Formats: sequence, structure tokens, C-alpha cells
Amino acid sequence: MYDQTRAQQPSDQDQRRTGHRPAAPEALLPPAERDAVLDRLRKAINTFADAPHEALEEAEGAFDDAAAHLASALAERRRALRERWREQDPETHAEELRIALRQYREITQRLIRT
Repeated sequence: MYDQTRAQQPSDQDQRRTGHRPAAPEALLPPAERDAVLDRLRKAINTFADAPHEALEEAEGAFDDAAAHLASALAERRRALRERWREQDPETHAEELRIALRQYREITQRLIRT
């Protein structure tokens, strides 16, 4: 079973390198949207025994909502990151660019983690 909380945590190797745990990553979905999707999913699970087809339709709707919210959130995150480094002066300090690269890396790794 997939454990999202565990998947978002750094590996033990990362913790040994730095000696401390980094701050938790920012959620990709706002709490209200996440909670609404989870409520729909719980409803689907709880009604499956009595109405399996309706439960599956509800689960599919929850999945579709989650995918749409996630796509929107990622597009906004990408826009904000791109705007941040694209609009910098060409002489921008390398540290600012390094921060942008790290943010791209962190988001991408969160997406592909299994």
C-alpha cells in the first residue's frame, strides 16, 4: 500500500548527510481541496458494500478531482518558479539560481517517488 507521508520524507541517507531532518515539503494541494477529495474517497469506500457501482463512480470522481487539482497546482507552481528565475537580472547571484534548481528538483522527485 502506498504511504504518502513516508514517500514525502527524505531517505535515511539524506538525514545522515545533513545530521538533521529537513522541513516537511509544502503540500501540493491546499488542505481544503485535499480534504474534499479524501471525503469523497471515504464516502466511496463506505458505500461500496451497499452500492458498488455508485461507490466506484464516486471514487472515480474523487480521482478526477485530485488529478485536476494537482495539475492546476503544478501549473501554478511551475509558473511561479519560472517567473522567479526568468525575470532575474542576467547577473543574478548563482545562489538564487541554485535555489530555483533545488525547488524544481524537489517537486520533480516528489512526483516520481514510489
